[in-house]
Amino acid sequence: MIHSLRFRLLVAFILVILVTIGTISLFVSRGAEGEIQQYEEHGEQIRIARIERSLSHYYSQRQNWTGIQPFVEQMGTLYGQRVVLTDVSGVVVADSRGELLGKPYHPDSQGRTLPSQWGKGALGTLYISPESSAEADSTSTQSLSESINRFLLWGGLLAVAIALVFTFVLSRRILAPIQTLTVAVKRLGQGDLSQRVKFHDKGEVGELAQAFNSMAGDLERAEQLRRNLMADVAHELRTPLSNIQGYLEAIQDGVIKPDAATIHSLHEEATLLSRLVDDLQELSLAEAGELKLVRQAEDIAELINRTVAAMQPQAATKGLSVCINLPDKLPPVNIDSHRISQVLRNLLENAVAHTAEGDINVTARQQGSWVEISVADTGEGIPAEDLANIFERLYRVDKSRARATGGSGLGLTIAKRLVEAHGGKIEAQSELGKGSRFSFTVPIFE
Repeated sequence: MIHSLRFRLLVAFILVILVTIGTISLFVSRGAEGEIQQYEEHGEQIRIARIERSLSHYYSQRQNWTGIQPFVEQMGTLYGQRVVLTDVSGVVVADSRGELLGKPYHPDSQGRTLPSQWGKGALGTLYISPESSAEADSTSTQSLSESINRFLLWGGLLAVAIALVFTFVLSRRILAPIQTLTVAVKRLGQGDLSQRVKFHDKGEVGELAQAFNSMAGDLERAEQLRRNLMADVAHELRTPLSNIQGYLEAIQDGVIKPDAATIHSLHEEATLLSRLVDDLQELSLAEAGELKLVRQAEDIAELINRTVAAMQPQAATKGLSVCINLPDKLPPVNIDSHRISQVLRNLLENAVAHTAEGDINVTARQQGSWVEISVADTGEGIPAEDLANIFERLYRVDKSRARATGGSGLGLTIAKRLVEAHGGKIEAQSELGKGSRFSFTVPIFE
C-alpha cells in the first residue's frame, strides 16, 4: 500500500496543499497585521484630529473650558480611549475617567497642543492614553488573524477532500493502462509473445504502450527466426549427414565399393558440412563483434578485377559473362581485402546461380567519403515480399531448399555483417523477372 502509486499521489497532493496553505497563511497573517496596524494608525490620527477640532470649536464658542467635562467623557466613551485635557498652566480641566480634575498633570508621554483658531497662543494640551489603543489594536489584529487562519484551515480540509477524489480518479486513469501493461509483460515473460496492448493515449503512457507493442513484435519475430534457424540448421546438417551415413552403410554392406567416385561424393558432403559449420562460426563471431579485421589502404579496382577473374570460369559454365565498369580512378579504401573480396564473391555467386542468361555487371563509384560497389544481374529477380528478408540467417527465396541454387542461406547474412563491420551498408533492389542489383559501401582511406 505504501509503495503504490495511488498512495504516493495522495501524499504528494496533501503535501502540496499543506505547504501552499501554510505559506499563504504565513503571508496573509503578516500582511493582515501590517494592514491592520496601518489602518489603526490612520484611524487614530483621524480620531485625534476630530477631537482636536471639536475641542477647539467648543473653546471658540465659550472662550473657556467651563462645562467641557461631559463632552470629554462622551468622546472617551465613543472612541474607547482615555482623554485628558489641561489648560495652558497644566491643570486638568477635563478627564474622561473623572479622576484628575483640578490636578496638575505631568505624564511621561508628550501631549498635543491645541492651537487657537486665531493663531494667538495655545488653548491647552490634549493627552490620549496609548494603552487602551494598543490593547484594542492587538485584540482586533489577533481576532482577524484567527478568523483568516480558521477560514484557511477549513479551505485546507476541503482541498484535502478534493485531493482524495482527484487521487482516486487520476490513479484509476493512470494505473489502468499500467496495470494492463503489467499483466501483458508478465504473460510475455511466461512465453506468450502474442501479447499486445491497445491504448490510444498520445502521452507518455501511450508511448510506453507503443514501445511495448514494438518490443513484443520484435521478440515474436526474433523467436520465429530462432525457430526457423534451428529447423534450417537441422535440415542443412541432416541432408549431408544422411548421405554420408547412406554411403558408409552401403560400403559396409558391400552394396557399393569404396572407389574414387564414392570417396569423391563423401568428400563433397563432408566439404558441405565443413562450409556450413565455418559459415555459422563466422556469423556468430561477426554478430558478437569479435570478428577481427586487418584494415589497410587497398586499391578497390584491383580487388574487384581479381575477384571477378576468379569467378569468370564459374560464370562461363552457364554461358554467362561478368562485365566490369569502373571509373578511371578510384581513391584507396580502408578495408580488410580478404573480407571485402568474400562479400563481392558471395554477391557474384548469387548472381551466377540465379541468372540463366545475360550479363552480370560489376560497377563502382565514389560517393563522398565512401566507395559504392554494385553487382547487377538479369536473372529471375526477387519477389517483393521476400526482399526485406534476404539478409536474414538461412533465409531462402527458394522455399524448396534446392541446394543447387539455395546454398546454405548464410552468405548474404555474413556479407551484411562484414560490410557493417567496416562501417558501411548493403542494400538490394530487385524486380521479379528482370533481375536484381546488390550494392554495398566501404570507407575511403584517409
